[in-house]
Amino acid sequence: MFETGRLITDAEDVSSSERFDAAGVDGIRIAAERIGDPGAPAVVFLHGGGQTRRSWGRAAAAVAARGWQAVTVDLRGHGESDWSPDGDYRVVSFAGDVLEVMRHLPPRPVLVGASLGGFTGMVLAGELAPDALRALVLVDIVPDMNPSGAERIHQFMYDRVESGFASLDEVADMIQEYNPHRPRPDDLDGLRANLRHRDGRWYWHWDPKFIDGTASRPPIEVTEVDRINAAVGAIVAAGTPMLLVRGQMSDLVTQERADEFLQRFPQVEFVDVAGAGHMVAGDRNDLFADSVVNFLAKCDADR
Repeated sequence: MFETGRLITDAEDVSSSERFDAAGVDGIRIAAERIGDPGAPAVVFLHGGGQTRRSWGRAAAAVAARGWQAVTVDLRGHGESDWSPDGDYRVVSFAGDVLEVMRHLPPRPVLVGASLGGFTGMVLAGELAPDALRALVLVDIVPDMNPSGAERIHQFMYDRVESGFASLDEVADMIQEYNPHRPRPDDLDGLRANLRHRDGRWYWHWDPKFIDGTASRPPIEVTEVDRINAAVGAIVAAGTPMLLVRGQMSDLVTQERADEFLQRFPQVEFVDVAGAGHMVAGDRNDLFADSVVNFLAKCDADR
């Protein structure tokens, strides 16, 4: 059941949005937010590892402006969702949580998943619920990731997981070092949504167990290439439209990895976003939102 909360304003958009909670797998509380008509067909946005639903503010607003209901979700252990008490951060558990959220939305939403969120979508539609989605958008993720890019992301997330940061300036410096092509923001308030302030220091807004090796059930599926390829095969066989949006400068989904994926699954549509790295929506939200909205226009025929 939903526990509908107060109306809040997204930091990246002036439109009002409704915060709600849903009970996920084993009763884990999952925080979500919607922009748009609750009765309209839904587009569900799933963030990457270490991010929160706030990553999608402007993209979600663009989708809602086209008549869809945009729903952004904090995955378990992230943002305002509960941390798993027993460290269950398997992709199948993320997917199960999202299915529970979807039970309270109009049937067969479109799912947009970045990185870990994309893995979640592949497992959800390819293993748990083959007919659950109208379409699936993968944002800079394929089953066979480039190992060096994956390691760079892991190291970025792990480096300050225990020590945190003395200031938001330190956070901004570290992000710019990781993403040198993205301008350093003048206003650092937007970083607060991804951080918690405790004992005078800033810490990432997610459970350290997710990344530090202490989770009892880590997201091992991200390394199971054959399994995830089989899931994509099932999605394609079911006739579910798919789109891969790649950041042209991504070191996780290199051109070679994207080509291999598209050769294996030629039914998947493809957009290469210039000027973007792995964080496609953050790097070039204008081009990213356009690609999603254009894809949704094709899905609109089935509404």
